[in-house]
Amino acid sequence: MTIWDEILGNQVLICSVLGWTVAQVLKTIIDVVLNHSFNPERLFGSGGMPSSHSATVCSLATASGMKYGLGSFEFAVSFVLAMVVMYDAMGVRRETGKQAQLLNSVFFENILNLDGVFLQEKLKEYVGHTPLQVAAGAVLGIGMSVFIGGMY
Repeated sequence: MTIWDEILGNQVLICSVLGWTVAQVLKTIIDVVLNHSFNPERLFGSGGMPSSHSATVCSLATASGMKYGLGSFEFAVSFVLAMVVMYDAMGVRRETGKQAQLLNSVFFENILNLDGVFLQEKLKEYVGHTPLQVAAGAVLGIGMSVFIGGMY
C-alpha cells in the first residue's frame, strides 16, 4: 500500500481536511456576497462565517467517534481538543480581533496623533469568531463527517 492510499483511506483525516476546506470556501463565498469583491486572504485566513477551526475539530471528533466509538481514547482526545479550540476562538482570539480594530482606527484613521509611531501595515482584525460563527462551523463539521462517514 502506498502512502497516498493510506492517507486517502484515513476516514478521520479526510473528514477533518474536507471540513476545513468546505468552511474556507463557504467563508470566501459569503465574504464575496457581503462585500461585492473577492479577497483571496479569506480562502486561507482565520475569522469569519463559518469558523473553519470549529468545522475541522468537530469533524475530527465526529469522525473519531464514528470510527472508534464514543468510549475510545481517540474520541476523548478529539472532543477535548474541539472544546479548547472553540472556546479559544470565541474568547482570546475574538478579543484580539477587537483590539486590532481599535488599534487600526487609532493609528490609521488619525483619531489620535502619535508622533514617531509608525506601523507599516494594519493589524489583522479577522482573528476570532462570534458564538454563531463557531456554532455554524461545528454544525458544518459534524455534518461533513456524518455525510462522508456514510460513504466509507
